[in-house]
Amino acid sequence: MGDTIKQLWSVVLVPSSPETPHLSSLWSWQACSPSQEFQNHMEFAPIISKESLWIDSSDCFPSVGTEAMAAENSMYLHTQDATCHQNHVNVFSPYIALLRTCAKNKDLHVGKRVHLDILKRGLLEKCSDALITMYAMCDALPKARELLDMHRSKNVFTWTSLISGYARNGQNLDALSCFEQMESEGLFPDAVTYVCILKACGNMRAIGKGEKIHRAIANRRLLGTDTVINAAIIDMYTKCGALERAEYVLEELPSRDVLSWSALIAGYVHHGQGNQALICFSRMQSEGFSPNAMTFACILKACGIIGALDKGKQIHEAIAKGRFLENDVVLGSALVDMYAKCGALERAKQVLEGLPARDAYSWSALIAGYTQEGRGEQALNCFEQMQREGVSPDAVTFACVLQACGITGAVDKGEQIHKVISKQGLLAHNVVLGTALVDMYAKCGALSKAAGVLEQLPTRDAFSWNSLIVGYAKEGQHEQALTCFDRMQWRGCSPDAATFSCVLNACSHLGLIDEAHMHFLSMSSKYGLKPDIEQYTCMVDLFGRAGHFEKALGMIEGMPSPNVSAVWRALLSACQKWGNVDVGSWAFRQAIKIDKSDVAAYVLMANIYSAAGMQEEAKLVESMQLESNACKKSQV
Repeated sequence: MGDTIKQLWSVVLVPSSPETPHLSSLWSWQACSPSQEFQNHMEFAPIISKESLWIDSSDCFPSVGTEAMAAENSMYLHTQDATCHQNHVNVFSPYIALLRTCAKNKDLHVGKRVHLDILKRGLLEKCSDALITMYAMCDALPKARELLDMHRSKNVFTWTSLISGYARNGQNLDALSCFEQMESEGLFPDAVTYVCILKACGNMRAIGKGEKIHRAIANRRLLGTDTVINAAIIDMYTKCGALERAEYVLEELPSRDVLSWSALIAGYVHHGQGNQALICFSRMQSEGFSPNAMTFACILKACGIIGALDKGKQIHEAIAKGRFLENDVVLGSALVDMYAKCGALERAKQVLEGLPARDAYSWSALIAGYTQEGRGEQALNCFEQMQREGVSPDAVTFACVLQACGITGAVDKGEQIHKVISKQGLLAHNVVLGTALVDMYAKCGALSKAAGVLEQLPTRDAFSWNSLIVGYAKEGQHEQALTCFDRMQWRGCSPDAATFSCVLNACSHLGLIDEAHMHFLSMSSKYGLKPDIEQYTCMVDLFGRAGHFEKALGMIEGMPSPNVSAVWRALLSACQKWGNVDVGSWAFRQAIKIDKSDVAAYVLMANIYSAAGMQEEAKLVESMQLESNACKKSQV
């Protein structure tokens, strides 16, 4: 307790000019109370800005425990009123300082207690701005809105605090509504307001509204004068998918900087365009701009997307040379993620072990890398080591570990994680985590538990339904898979292409030709989905196995591009079953046009000829295969 109080009160006023007040940790621990020590410091008041005492000293509070903080704050506030008046410091200033600290630390509990004291002292009007900001920063948005509506003198600052809170929490329509109401009351947005509302527009892909705000910024001649606004506009366009427009904004800026370049690079990465991100990065460097930590983090992600391990290593060297890793946990995690995505898991592990601080994100990156490579045991071992080091897993970590449990069939471990997730209430807000849980149980063959979890999820999407449908199909329960598909549609969830692949395969195993064809046609007619190669191959296989070769050939003719080996192999397999030499020989010719070294095509065709008693033709196919193999070896 003594150390805590000591840290709180280790702020001594250092005599300086009124223009440059500052505080310094020069106070030595003595046998006097913090209250007395504070009174002693007040002798310096005439030669410093008194407001800075209250505002700057609030930065000490983050290190103080809640109970100690409450006790000291009570003394701090209730014993210094006379001193405040004597030295012309506003009585409400300490409250503003404390509210600012609560906002910074997201300490809603203490913030509410300060609010109560403000009400008791009748200082609500003086402290409203700080209160609204505190509640908004603590994500207590209904309370922040309530106070704003009561506020008699609303200003841009308070409106912006609320808009920022809404945008940060994904309540983008509320952010836009606030922005429009603020403008309707005759208040002009400032730079911070514009940045917040542009974020909301990007989040909800409201490009029309974003363009309108862009024009307003240009009309007020703010474009090009504020680097953060420039980056926010570029970010908005990239999130709306308008990458060319974002490029144009960057090109038209009178002066580009690392922030605007980084925003565009981040946009390319967001859309999975790793190569474009690397090109943009090279252009930025050619113009003489040095990347910052944010740029490096984005470009490392780009390297991970396209598997550019060598480029990633070059970036790693530049980061190490600039000593960025010493103070940036996010950048260290991005390095681990890059190596893991490139399959260099041992290197990823080395980087993780060398980081000065490891967080849930860096551990999750390595765990995800192991699961991506199918190394479930290593992923689980990594998770256990993470817990031994006292790092608390987040939702992403849990999702990765559940995937590892599914790979290894570790249903008991999966159940343990399920209990932890439920206890923390994570399933109520995280669809991805719920889907991972369904998928884990389904892969472990615990289909009743998978179905039970799915039923309890507050939100079910195509991925969560697909996990259960695939699980039923994997266990040979094809009727259950189709029943699950019907329930999915009845619950109002639209299937995706992966769903239809599962359904068509189930129909194929059950011999439900007409039902499969109906589902195939419904993809485009009912759900606006274009069938891809996988669905076409399913239908060709289904028609072929049923002996309906005309329908199978008609399906191939309707394909956007029939130059896919899998389709012809499916047809060849059907021809082998039914002994159809004519269609089989034609399918074989198409298959080897695409890939002369397609072993399966040669084997199937040779079998078709042999079964038909055409031994000479079968030998010819076998010799063609040998010739193809010899040609392939000579090219190597």
